[in-house]
Amino acid sequence: MNSRIKHLRTAAGLLIALGLIAGAGASEAASSQPRLNCSRIPELSRTLLHKHISFHYVNDELRQRIVDNYVKRLDASKSLYLAEEVEGLKKQLRAVIQQIRDDDCSALLAIQTDQVSRYESLQNFATEMLADENYELDTDAILIIDPDKRAFAPNSEAQNELVSKLIHFQMSNYVSSDMALPEAREKLTHRYELMTRRAKEKTNEDLYAEYLDAFATALDPHSNYLSQEVLEDFQISMGLSLEGIGVALSTKDGYSVVEKIIPGGAAAGLKVLEPQDKIIAVAQDGTEPVDIIDMDLRDVVRLIRGKRGTTVHLTVLRQGETTERFQVSIVRDKINLEEQAAKIRFEEVEIEGEKQKIAVLELPSFYGGNEPGGRQSSSDVAALLNEAKEEKAVGLVLDLSRNGGGLLETSVDIAGLFIEDGGIVATRDTFSQVQVLRDPNARIAWDGPLVVLISRVSASASEIVAGALKDYRRAVIVGDDHSFGKGTVQSMVPLPEGLGALKVTTALFFRPGGRSTQHTGVASDVIIPSIFGTDDFGEAHQTYSLPTQSITSFLEIADTAKADGPAWQPITPALIQELALRSNKRVETNEDLIKIRERIAKTDERNGVVHLAELMKEQEEEEAAEKENKDGEPAAEESENAEAAASSSGDKTNDLAAADTQGSESEDSADASDEDPPSPQQLEAVQILADLIQLTS
Repeated sequence: MNSRIKHLRTAAGLLIALGLIAGAGASEAASSQPRLNCSRIPELSRTLLHKHISFHYVNDELRQRIVDNYVKRLDASKSLYLAEEVEGLKKQLRAVIQQIRDDDCSALLAIQTDQVSRYESLQNFATEMLADENYELDTDAILIIDPDKRAFAPNSEAQNELVSKLIHFQMSNYVSSDMALPEAREKLTHRYELMTRRAKEKTNEDLYAEYLDAFATALDPHSNYLSQEVLEDFQISMGLSLEGIGVALSTKDGYSVVEKIIPGGAAAGLKVLEPQDKIIAVAQDGTEPVDIIDMDLRDVVRLIRGKRGTTVHLTVLRQGETTERFQVSIVRDKINLEEQAAKIRFEEVEIEGEKQKIAVLELPSFYGGNEPGGRQSSSDVAALLNEAKEEKAVGLVLDLSRNGGGLLETSVDIAGLFIEDGGIVATRDTFSQVQVLRDPNARIAWDGPLVVLISRVSASASEIVAGALKDYRRAVIVGDDHSFGKGTVQSMVPLPEGLGALKVTTALFFRPGGRSTQHTGVASDVIIPSIFGTDDFGEAHQTYSLPTQSITSFLEIADTAKADGPAWQPITPALIQELALRSNKRVETNEDLIKIRERIAKTDERNGVVHLAELMKEQEEEEAAEKENKDGEPAAEESENAEAAASSSGDKTNDLAAADTQGSESEDSADASDEDPPSPQQLEAVQILADLIQLTS
């Protein structure tokens, strides 16, 4: 249940924030000892407070957050402490905060000693339960997966009942993979032994790092303490040259959760994994699956990473309209960075009886870098806009629906390609100083009709572009009800002596109209349902997310009314109302979009409850289907359903920002994405654009 890097996540991506993060530069000191000790914690805590946008001292609110955060780290599954014990623990931790200021971590170490004994008790309970020769898997067990939705047990009986359900659920992972019950019992018993061993082997430095990260994430969900090891993992994830499967993971309540599928990675090519999938077991070729529930995320990552050309087998739990468990085998490879580059396609539509060409420009991330010859998303987009003109496209859909953010400068440049002049985004720092970043040139690369497609995973830099184009009435925004809602900027503070780094929220950014995208994101003018249209995606649902703010508008809308101004026609409320009316009629009868709405409704209805009987039944059906395929029977219907699922889910990824694409290696013989059919969301966005052209011609 160790969660040292639990909060290295965000649907905004593991960003080099908005291009404002400095290099860490502390790796040379990694070997110096001690790397982190008790006396360092107050100093680093003060650094966090000094630089943070909101909190500058430890008040009662922050103190309570730190306590709650640390309790959650100590017992994420709520299986170690009773309700009354938690209250005593919280009182103890409030005193710990002051003791640490006085360079005294003895109480923190005492809590860890108590933790070891609790893990030993948990291990003994599991061992006794699994050693019973009459043990049977209780498929009638019902488990609320999200611990936030269940309370701490009021007594030992209730606690034992919870642990029993957890054991049945974990056992089902083994049994569903055709493992014999005796072997499954043995493996799960060993798993609990490993949990106890990890608790015993935890070093003082590990404890201090956990406490400091709990302090940082109490400020807001995007601030962290990154130990040297975690910092190295973070840098690898940003480097985009890692050989692996191309998936960014987080840990939540003991589960390794897929945060984003990186375009160009091996997982993206398979189109099987989705954000929010839980990986519950990992196996190498020729070995048995390793149960990774409650495993330290760094250990999970080590299991999944590997040399190019080798295969890793993942057992995945997905909660949708049903709870599915399935296995996927992925051949590790280098990320094909071309898949992260902007690309364009053309769709034909009929407008007033004539065939017309619509351009769909997909931008997976706001990439760029300082290396000579490195690709820049802004120059790539400008070139594609010229191609759209050469192809005589009458309108453009800018697809940001799977874009989790990237570099601030490139988002400003790209927004400026669609307007003549004006401020694009403003930042306000901890000293309330406001800086407005303006369109760098007066040239308009595309002055034709424009629709921007977003989703709940469109975040950060994506929201800068969508927000600016909406405020300038330049484009119609379509997609999920709103974008992710991350309006904060993080900076990296390098630390000496191999201490790692601090990642701290230092500023907020604002749209030209003066509104922050924090929480609310950018609202769609016309809503198109997608699988991301749930509360699982959104800054407002992140623990301790900062509240939204506003500044004075710096919108220069008057520029669009000049006599020699741009040719584009401003988007009006009347236009939006008519576009929404027409789109709603299509959406109500679109089978793909109807299925998506039904899936979201069923997911909401399940509310995180897992029925083991249902899991087992689905596993049997999956095995039967696989057997049928092996026997040579055609699986056309299954293949079509898989293709439809990949298409109807629309936007599968929430991308990392590419800092540099120079020197990328790709041995793919063809760009498979060029052959992919457009998603239902893209097709509806094209139809909305066709309506816009008709209404404004």
